[in-house]
Amino acid sequence: MTVKEFKLPDVGEGVAEGELVSWLVAPGDRVEEDQPVAEVETDKALVEVPSSYDGTVEELFVEEGEMVPVGDVIISFRVDEDGDAGAAAADAGSDAESDSDSAAADEPEPEPDATADEGDAEPAEPDTPSGRTFAPPSARRLARELGVDVAAVDGSGPGGRVSEADVRAHAEGGAAESGGSSDGDAPTPRPAPTDTGSGERKSAVSKRGGDESADSAAAGGNAPEPAGRETTLATPATRKVARDRGVDIDDVPTDETRDGEAFVTAEAVNAYADALESPAEPTPEPADVDAGAGDDPAAASDAADAAAAASGDETVPYRGVRRTIGKQMERSKFTAPHVTHHDTAEVDSLVDARADLKPTAESEGVKLTYMPFVMKAIVAGLKEHPYLNSELREEDEAIVLKKDYNLGIAVATDAGLMVPVVDDVDEKGLFELADEVNDLAARARERKLKPAEMKGGTFTITNFGAIGGEYATPIINYPETAILGLGAIEERPVVREGADGASEVVPAPTLPLSLSIDHRVVDGAIAAQFANTVMEHLENPLLLLNE
Repeated sequence: MTVKEFKLPDVGEGVAEGELVSWLVAPGDRVEEDQPVAEVETDKALVEVPSSYDGTVEELFVEEGEMVPVGDVIISFRVDEDGDAGAAAADAGSDAESDSDSAAADEPEPEPDATADEGDAEPAEPDTPSGRTFAPPSARRLARELGVDVAAVDGSGPGGRVSEADVRAHAEGGAAESGGSSDGDAPTPRPAPTDTGSGERKSAVSKRGGDESADSAAAGGNAPEPAGRETTLATPATRKVARDRGVDIDDVPTDETRDGEAFVTAEAVNAYADALESPAEPTPEPADVDAGAGDDPAAASDAADAAAAASGDETVPYRGVRRTIGKQMERSKFTAPHVTHHDTAEVDSLVDARADLKPTAESEGVKLTYMPFVMKAIVAGLKEHPYLNSELREEDEAIVLKKDYNLGIAVATDAGLMVPVVDDVDEKGLFELADEVNDLAARARERKLKPAEMKGGTFTITNFGAIGGEYATPIINYPETAILGLGAIEERPVVREGADGASEVVPAPTLPLSLSIDHRVVDGAIAAQFANTVMEHLENPLLLLNE
């Protein structure tokens, strides 16, 4: 068997990084080629990352919630040595320590063991007979930042596990100096920080808490020794408990086994976490954290998170789709001077027309809403007032009047607002539009839209009335020039002429409209005329037959 590392691919169009939202596999799981192993969120969408190998998951190098640059190693697999044996041997040969292991895994190793007092590189080898190096993601990340080969670092943790402190010591040259006196390493003055290894692994989830726990454990000596296993079996619920408590499930002691592998329960995780936390509570470590925070932006961020947690506040990462939405809103609001025009359409005839067409649509398997009618009415307005279907290109000092009528439909999802685009609305019928809008909206909520399906819009519709409300001031989907907000269709009091010719107030279904425009391109009078055209087609839906 040989170990293959898998790097995060470019999961979008020019994506530079992504957030690893969740792992779909765990160490020891058997996977097949093209089987999804992780969910990664970029600034465009949530995508599944498939495996490139048939084999067994060896190690996860990235923790859930961590931002990962494209090209970084995120997972490794143990695969069969079919056509990869030569490459595996070449990879092993490039490392002096793993070279001695791969030559003969059974007999030659006792000889280096016998001479372990003469160097510090050999003692770690018997603990890792496969030639692999055990280290948490945080230590591997630090090694990459410092330009250190993690395989060359002497691990002070159980089984030769490498901690962040070991990486720093190696980078500063301390590892080589201590290696010169074998008697200094044999008794291992570092087992005092043995819990630092487990604390370091815990720190990948909660770094400050992990450091405090490790320090206090070293001082008090009451914390349980981490198991430091390579593989642990546990249910997804138990793994979630471990993540929530900030512990490495491979470090949780257990006597239970399943299929020959250690099996950990949620009760064991909680007991281990409680044991780690109890000696850590009295230690006033935050003072040290604050002292270093001024020099280190990451430390300052951690200190702020700790302060927020102490006050009961919740800190939510601002990245991925949420960050993209924020940047787009900021760009639009501070680039295009917004003006919002409000009006109300009396839509008795529209309500009747939809009611008449609904049974026919259902017989064809289509759910008919009011949206297709509104889309057709908007196209009629855009044809009469093309400046609302335009784009201002400031660098070229030109306004481009678009001839395509591609309408974006804002959809509220758990991740924020998505705007899938319906192309060529002027060329499609009501039922076709209804079917396409329903499909796009459903896939947007499931986070299954493709990036290309959210591009190319010329005008946007936001239907906040589906949730509740009458009027709003929608923000333009820049670089478009206008956006139309729809309130809820409800019966409201309207003034109409009675049978005797006198005015009277009667209830009637109305549709509130909120039209935001880029005032650099569209004047208020043009916006009002566009709204009038849209309302005319909504109040007389037979006019839509011409669109």
